[in-house]
Amino acid sequence: MEELIREIQDDEIDVTASIIRSSFMTVAKEFNITQENCATNPAFITSEKLIESINKGIKFFGLFRGDIQIGCVALEKAKDDVFYMERLAVVPDHRHKGYGKELTNFVFKYAGSQGGKKVSIGIINENIQLKNWYTKYGFTETSIRKYDHLPFTVCFMGKRIDNAAITNESDVRNTSH
Repeated sequence: MEELIREIQDDEIDVTASIIRSSFMTVAKEFNITQENCATNPAFITSEKLIESINKGIKFFGLFRGDIQIGCVALEKAKDDVFYMERLAVVPDHRHKGYGKELTNFVFKYAGSQGGKKVSIGIINENIQLKNWYTKYGFTETSIRKYDHLPFTVCFMGKRIDNAAITNESDVRNTSH
């Protein structure tokens, strides 16, 4: 079955918010993150908050397998040549099938096509499995910070965009197998 990554539409916001919640809830449970100790965690995102993010210029892309959305990722332009990748989420039943990598590859192609030179992320530093995944992908740690309002430490990571890997515009809009 063919996969397609494209910007989400207004009528897909509720589904996208649900995908983010279900994906991040597994991590929230593992690290004892609750709405009380970390209300801004994506495990508790609402459709309204997602709309607020879109209105601030953050782009949300959905990964569709056939007609069913099974993942998403958000991209925010931070500076002229730096983009933040956020909300990378794959429905738990579809994990460990390469979809996270597919979404991440898309982010690099899209950001590169927009003049980006670097993609940055922030993750839970204590989530060693996720940190190792990003390291294997080529991200390097840039800093670690403890915020008083968060029940975990944040690891910031980044990876330069290899413009030689950026292909034509159709590859940015659509990935298929």
